Amino acid sequence: MKRLLLFWGLFISMAPLMFSQKTDKDRSEKEDSYILMDLSYINDAVFMGRRDSIAAPYILPSIGYYDRSGLFADVTVSYLTGSEEQRVDLFYITGGYLFDADNWSGGISGTAYFYNDASYNVQSEVVADITGLLSYDFKLMELSLYVSSYFNKNSSPDIFLGGILDRTFYAMDRHLLISPRISAFAGSQYFYEEYYTTSRLGNRKSGTNGQGSGQGGSTEPVTEVTTVEISEASEFNILNVELSVPLQYHFDQFIVSFTPTWAFPQTSATLTTDTDVFQEELDNVFYWSVGLSYWFHTNKKD
Repeated sequence: MKRLLLFWGLFISMAPLMFSQKTDKDRSEKEDSYILMDLSYINDAVFMGRRDSIAAPYILPSIGYYDRSGLFADVTVSYLTGSEEQRVDLFYITGGYLFDADNWSGGISGTAYFYNDASYNVQSEVVADITGLLSYDFKLMELSLYVSSYFNKNSSPDIFLGGILDRTFYAMDRHLLISPRISAFAGSQYFYEEYYTTSRLGNRKSGTNGQGSGQGGSTEPVTEVTTVEISEASEFNILNVELSVPLQYHFDQFIVSFTPTWAFPQTSATLTTDTDVFQEELDNVFYWSVGLSYWFHTNKKD
């Protein structure tokens, strides 16, 4: 499934947090079933251009089965490697269906998230998502449309729409793939409102339950959670524009990947707390991921 899993990795979980290095196999192999194992590192958890005030770097081991019918399932563990806190921060399971026919490709997936109670990840109040992706290859470039619904613990679900333009260039006898990409995403911000209540301005979730632990090492006692409302939470706005340049090097059954990403978050939140109203300041952010994947066939086409 040429380039499909590379795309899919941007969206089936904390997009584009986890799977941007997933395999980019040739169309000639699309009828083979295979198992894909991956070990990745990402230097910060960024979602829709939003992140916590302290970096959340993760080591991400995963294993997935991809059937020649198009069905797939993937399991990932996210281990937080921050200097203040180190733990399994997230475990999630994804299943779905992928297709690739002529110039069209795409799929649909569902993911269940199981966050550590102490997680300060900007998505830590998300429990599940349903995601769809449809791509068309115009030869000069590929256009992809993305839609998803993210379900939160204590609020309405978020709806996101996105558009992606990219083109893949080959080098080193087609072993090296370079895919410059521009993406834009729009949606609501209920997930962000919950995050602000539970982590950013409310009680900082941590092993000591102190507000700010994990960011400044504070061990202050638990205080009452601050109520936070985001005026734009229910509105459908442009949230993020991203530029990225995924690189993959294929040799035998291994794939080495590196993805630098520049995020330009849009639509600053207007936050109302128990005592104040203020406008959030959003900063552009550069983040990156690196990974090593290994895949092997479980059967071959006839």
